[in-house]
Amino acid sequence: QPQLVESGGGLVQPGGSLRLSCATSGFTLDYYAIGWFRQAPGKEREGVICISSDDDITHYTDSVKGRFTISRDNAKNTVYLQMNSLKQEDTAVYYCAAEWAMCVTMSRFEYWGQGTPVTVSA
Repeated sequence: QPQLVESGGGLVQPGGSLRLSCATSGFTLDYYAIGWFRQAPGKEREGVICISSDDDITHYTDSVKGRFTISRDNAKNTVYLQMNSLKQEDTAVYYCAAEWAMCVTMSRFEYWGQGTPVTVSA
């Protein structure tokens, strides 16, 4: 049974940093793309960033370019989202999701985690 579990969310001040983790199990991470998505209060879920099985990076939104980075450690079955220079508009529940090989549109991601909340506030 494929599972993804996010962790690392919390409260951070504007300009601060957080690192989210997506721990995976039940499938071979090496062959999967992992995407990070977020849903802000009252808004639809949106794509943030994705890493393919070949380590190609896709940014789903320009708003995080230069601030968020994604990386994977297949040996630890974990994907990370490093978030720097956080802004209040980054406040959301962050989800990771898995899909075979390539970064695709959000609706095509097959396996999803339960999410971890991130609040950026002074």
